[in-house]
Amino acid sequence: MALPDLNLLHTLDVLLEEGNVTRAARKLRLSPSAMSRALARLRAVTGDQLLVRAGRGLVPTTRAGEMREQVRQLVEDAHALLRPAGRLDLLALKRVFTLRTSDGIAETFGPALIRIVRQEAPGVQLRFVRKLDKDSQGLRDGTVDLETGVVDSAIGPEIRTHALFTDCYTGVVRHDHPLAGTAVTSVDYASWPHVVAWRPGLDLSLVDELLGELGLTRTVTTTVDGFSAALALARGSDLIATVPDRHTEALRDGMHSFRIPLPVRDFTVSLLWHPRLDGDPAHRWLRDCVRRACGSAAG
Repeated sequence: MALPDLNLLHTLDVLLEEGNVTRAARKLRLSPSAMSRALARLRAVTGDQLLVRAGRGLVPTTRAGEMREQVRQLVEDAHALLRPAGRLDLLALKRVFTLRTSDGIAETFGPALIRIVRQEAPGVQLRFVRKLDKDSQGLRDGTVDLETGVVDSAIGPEIRTHALFTDCYTGVVRHDHPLAGTAVTSVDYASWPHVVAWRPGLDLSLVDELLGELGLTRTVTTTVDGFSAALALARGSDLIATVPDRHTEALRDGMHSFRIPLPVRDFTVSLLWHPRLDGDPAHRWLRDCVRRACGSAAG
């Protein structure tokens, strides 16, 4: 069986990034005809058209869209593997990393991350800053090294991502709330007043839509800009707070949590960084530390 030409991976990566044969050819310093032949070979190898006409341009097929991130990661890993070895001396590393995270991430996963970092690179400092929106500018201009968040269309197309864990929304009340220790129904959930965490890019309107389908409406008494504030208010009142389950675990200590009696979908929290840091050995190490910290906290 003939081995595949792995050079085609790089060609495919550029084609999927550019979505244009001429621009891809220019980036790879090939003639348009050579690039067209390469695309034909890729189509033959994969058994898929990969890029198809849509008006005057090209759009990726479903399979090409599914392959895009995997192809990108393979190419990045190959570049990192073949880059001249620069041994990273963690014990001698002196660096400050800025992590921009949503409410609860630092509180829940930070202790495990700090333990790992202090053990492996005691000269490294971590700086956590609060994430109030989905703007990727900090990653682009270098003021932020890593972010956590839910990947959507608001994230810059060049930003690299890695899934950390799956989370879901949970209802939270004070420990002696009348709902504590009971099987909360949709009627119960809608009957009590709510505090809602809202900021640009955070949309919990699906809860209200699902309640509306049941002929129910909740009363939102208070709106705040983060989950920490929502939980603080719920802790000292009759309010219900609806927050992410896993990454607010440390913030909900001593409170009562319950499964929201609605089919609210789960979501994935990811690690985000700028591609210029892909090959930075210290940054790659830090990304691995965050993944390990989230994994250990999950246990």
